[in-house]
Amino acid sequence: MSRLLVLVEGVTEETFVNNLLAPHLYQHGFANVSARLMGNARQRDRRGGIRGWPSVRSDITRHLKGDAGCTVTTMVDYYALPQTGSKAWPGRAEAGQLAFPSRAKTVNHALLADIANIMGDGFNTNRFVPYVVMHEFEGLLFSDCELFARGIGRSELAIRFQKIRDSFDSPEEINDSPQTAPSKRVESLVPGYEKPLLGALAVLQIGLDAICGECPNFNEWLKRLKTIGRQQG
Repeated sequence: MSRLLVLVEGVTEETFVNNLLAPHLYQHGFANVSARLMGNARQRDRRGGIRGWPSVRSDITRHLKGDAGCTVTTMVDYYALPQTGSKAWPGRAEAGQLAFPSRAKTVNHALLADIANIMGDGFNTNRFVPYVVMHEFEGLLFSDCELFARGIGRSELAIRFQKIRDSFDSPEEINDSPQTAPSKRVESLVPGYEKPLLGALAVLQIGLDAICGECPNFNEWLKRLKTIGRQQG
């Protein structure tokens, strides 16, 4: 039986992993599934938030080297990943110049290549499964707009959420500009939107099946994790 560590950037994703993802993966071979906020909490000026890649890379390799039975994955928003400078994440700047279908794959492949290079020859690449949320966590909530609205106690917004969703081929494609990112669209309809509370309530209401049915990148990630769990379980 294997263990899965999910490195996340905030408490909403932490809640999602512990309350929704973990129970599902326990049925597919994993003995333990846990979420951990990226970086050392004692060294942060705020809880959560995306870290620069060197810091996250250090977290990942430390866990991989310290626990041979551990698989590590990430759950981070593509929208927020640093693109330039010392904190840049591999593949992010390049992905921004590509059409949507290639963006997540470009970042994921670059992250895996970097970790595999550090871990050295003989590293089992199934032990690291990078995943970036396209374009951010709130996009997943548009997988079921009625349940999204109900989950945050604003059922009257279901039609307006659905109008946004219907403008794109999938919720993952809701774009990532500072004005039109999924979270910005939600905030414009829900003043005072609190992601840690409302986002967590909404995703628990929506459930994994709806997200998998609407979000191909998410579905591919979950299928990969389940395959690894069954193989190692």
